[in-house]
Amino acid sequence: MNSVAIITARGGSKRIPRKNIKEFCGKPILAYSIEAALQAGVFHKVMVSTEDEEIADTARRYGAEVPFLRSENTSGDFATTNDVLLEVLEEYEKRGQSFELGCCIYPTAPFVTARKLADAVEQLLYSDADTLIPVVRFSYPPQRAMLVRDGRLVFGHPEFLDSRSQDLEPHYHDVGQFYVFRTEAFRRNRKLMLGNILPLVVPETEVQDIDTLTDWEIAEIKYRRLAR
Repeated sequence: MNSVAIITARGGSKRIPRKNIKEFCGKPILAYSIEAALQAGVFHKVMVSTEDEEIADTARRYGAEVPFLRSENTSGDFATTNDVLLEVLEEYEKRGQSFELGCCIYPTAPFVTARKLADAVEQLLYSDADTLIPVVRFSYPPQRAMLVRDGRLVFGHPEFLDSRSQDLEPHYHDVGQFYVFRTEAFRRNRKLMLGNILPLVVPETEVQDIDTLTDWEIAEIKYRRLAR
C-alpha cells in the first residue's frame, strides 16, 4: 500500500518563536518526527509541509523531502491541519503521485517513535477503520468537573456528585502527536476526526502538550526520563 508521512511544520509560532526547529534535548525538535517516520520503515515518502525556508532546510538535513512549499492559504493562523493535508495530497496528485495511506505527524512530537508509528499503521490496515488516533485517558474524571459561574463553583454534571471515580466511564483525549488515515476516507470526510476511528491508547508518561516554555521544560524532563 502506497503511503506518505506528512509532517506539518508551519513557521509562524507565536508563543514559542521558531518552535518547530528549536533545540530539544540536543537537536531540533522537528528532527524527532522525521527520524521516527524514516525509521518506521512503513512509509514510501516522508515529507515536511512548510512555508518556511529555514524549516525546509532543517527538514532536508534530517532526511525528509520538501518537494513544494505551502500556499499562502495554508500558511496563516487559521489554516487547519485538514486544510494542509488536503493541499499536500492534491499537490502530489498534480505531480502524478497518489497514496492510499497517510500519516500526519506533528513537528513537536518527540515522544513519537518508529515502533509506535509502525504499530499504528499495522493496526489500521488490519481494521475496517478510516483513521487511527492516539489518545490518553483523562487523569481526572471529566464527569466530576466544576465550573466557575458568577464567582461561585458549580458542578458541570451534578448527577455524578456522589459517584466514585472508579465507577465512572473513562474519557480520553487526543494526544496531538500523529494520525494515521486512509486517504480515500479522508477525502470523503474532509476531516480526520470524522468517520470510523480506531483508538491507540498511550500512557500519560509519553504525552505532553508543548504550547509554552514551561510545557517545553516538562517535555524535556519526561523525554530524558524515558531515554534513561
